[in-house]
Amino acid sequence: MPKANIYDMAGKQVGEMDLNEAIFGIEPNVSVMHDVVKNHLANCRQGTQSALTRAEVSGGGKKPWRQKGTGRARQGSTRAPQWTHGGIVFAPKPRSYRYTLNKKVRRLALKSALSAKAAEGKVLVVDDLGMAEIKTKTFAGFLGAVGSKKALVVTGCPNVVKSARNIPGVVTSPANLINVYDIINANEFIVDKAALATIEEVFG
Repeated sequence: MPKANIYDMAGKQVGEMDLNEAIFGIEPNVSVMHDVVKNHLANCRQGTQSALTRAEVSGGGKKPWRQKGTGRARQGSTRAPQWTHGGIVFAPKPRSYRYTLNKKVRRLALKSALSAKAAEGKVLVVDDLGMAEIKTKTFAGFLGAVGSKKALVVTGCPNVVKSARNIPGVVTSPANLINVYDIINANEFIVDKAALATIEEVFG
């Protein structure tokens, strides 16, 4: 049974709890995690790159020189790809890189990522992850107390989200929007007890 340490907002360990084995205790599937991360990065691409083909570059209407008798290679346009200021061969055009994966694949990857973090002892549960006011210094102090610099913080508290948004390397997310890329990219998975219950309910 995988376990996680429980901390308070002062950064002190106050206990230990068992994690859901169906979510945090499976054998991580590295291949599936790779597929899902690749899909995530592809879906994040804007796909706005664009260049001009020889048909779209201005100029080049006149034949540079006559076809025969000059001793030079025949040319029909100064906007052919081999010319300076010519068009681009197979020029990239705006397109969508988005594609979808099966729900079962995405869910297996998420459980694999969470299980890998639990196996490394990088899942930190906070008894009551909340703040009365928006204070970056206070939350940075909490991260320092638990020894975390690059973390995914799963919480539904708006004050925590706003306090953490200016801290480099810290990403916040509600329990229902966690993704494999953020979990793998973070060193620690810090989760509120209430958010952990939501994760276990939704994905268990």
